[in-house]
Amino acid sequence: QVQLVESGGGLVQPGGSLRLSCVASGFTFSSYAMSWYRQAPGKERELVASITSTGGSTNYASSVKGRFTISRDNAKNTVYLQMNSLKPEDTAVYYCNGARMWDDYWGQGTQVTVSS
Repeated sequence: QVQLVESGGGLVQPGGSLRLSCVASGFTFSSYAMSWYRQAPGKERELVASITSTGGSTNYASSVKGRFTISRDNAKNTVYLQMNSLKPEDTAVYYCNGARMWDDYWGQGTQVTVSS
């Protein structure tokens, strides 16, 4: 049974930091590219950051480049999203995604709220 379980969301003040984690099970994690997406109320889901299966290459949305860092630990079947200098517009539900060819797996999401 495939599972992606996100954690680490919460309420943070503008300028603060959070680290999201996503623990995977039920598939060969090290063979999958992993990504973080987010969806704000009334908006479409958007790609935030992605990382290749080996961790050798990353990609970021222009809105988060320089503030967010995606990383992975294949020994722990975990992908992370370090979020610094958070802004109110970063408020959204953040989803973990694992993809390879025709496989596409999603977590249940974790809420991130940036507000004073």
